[in-house]
Amino acid sequence: MLDSIRRVFGSRMLIAFIALSLVSLFADITYEGARSIIGAYLEYLEATAVVAGVVSMGDLIGYLMRGVGGFIAGFRRSSNVYWGLVFGGYAINLLAVPMLAFAGRWEYALALVFLERVGKGLRTPARDVILAEVTEGIGRGKGFGFHELMDQIGAVSGPLLVSWSLYASGGSFRWAFIILLIPAATALLLLTIAYTSYPSIKAVRAHGLSISAHGLGGSFWLFTLGTALLSLGYVHWALVAYNIEHWGVMPAHNIAILYTVAMLVDAIVALPAGILYDRYGPRTIIVTPILASIAAPLILLREPMYITMAVIVWGAVMGIYETIMRVVVADITSPEYRAYAYGIYGLVFGGSWTLGNIILAMLIQRTPRMVTLYVIIVEVLALVTLAKMVSEWGRSI
Repeated sequence: MLDSIRRVFGSRMLIAFIALSLVSLFADITYEGARSIIGAYLEYLEATAVVAGVVSMGDLIGYLMRGVGGFIAGFRRSSNVYWGLVFGGYAINLLAVPMLAFAGRWEYALALVFLERVGKGLRTPARDVILAEVTEGIGRGKGFGFHELMDQIGAVSGPLLVSWSLYASGGSFRWAFIILLIPAATALLLLTIAYTSYPSIKAVRAHGLSISAHGLGGSFWLFTLGTALLSLGYVHWALVAYNIEHWGVMPAHNIAILYTVAMLVDAIVALPAGILYDRYGPRTIIVTPILASIAAPLILLREPMYITMAVIVWGAVMGIYETIMRVVVADITSPEYRAYAYGIYGLVFGGSWTLGNIILAMLIQRTPRMVTLYVIIVEVLALVTLAKMVSEWGRSI
């Protein structure tokens, strides 16, 4: 059967790319479906509001684990290790979700939420290295753009599947989580197809045995600094949703609709952003700090129309980030350093994003008038840094 699929679609690399894109679609159905109701599930398990707030720490854990996954892949330099991280990460990431059905206590549910993020973080750097290789023939921008499009289709479909399950089962959280075992198992099956199509990774055969600042290059460090500054002013969705609810601007169910709108914008932006990258290169990232500087100030206007505009901008930034930023890492680093690069980049971005949102939360609570000034300052610094990176990278090619 696999041979017949290859005859239809062509090269083994293309099969691997399509399979990995579909893996992301079904994986997102699984864990985004769960994330859409985890707060309500914790309340059902009699957790406090503080416990529900702690869930956001899972994202930071996920970014920290990207650093771990990147360093393991880069240090071991083996195709088996790369694929082992991808398989192991996806297995943890996906199977933790249906296990929520049997948690019984909020402590166990919270542990599974964190475990799911650990798996996602571990597998991401190795997965992105493989994606960078299998998209070489079609253009990395288009490849990562299509991959992000599939990702976001899953991010929209997952909550809809969970919503249907809750309705059909009379509000049973257990069945809502159990049904997510179907897309989880489908994703792992597709991952097996990707592996059998592309088992040997070129990055492990490249020269270079250890990480160094020189090995990653000045462009990488400028890019990492630029995106770290960008994330300092890029508001997290949890903070957006909290403040909309706190201000009483709109009912809670509309907040969920806004998140769906953001995910749809992300999906719409992803592929065109990738196509533009293939044509114009890293110059296309310059628009990102400009867009990121708009979201938080618009939200502070506390009007449904402006908040909706902010959400659209927020989704566009996420679509560009998830597409172009990952492509840039692949383009400005040599294959032997890519796993390290993705790990370091994810670690720095996640830490900076967390710090930035702590600052934003404090400013919104105490001196909201300072939010706009703060965001403009960090995004201008991000713009200057990324422009310098683009200039230096252009001279080096």
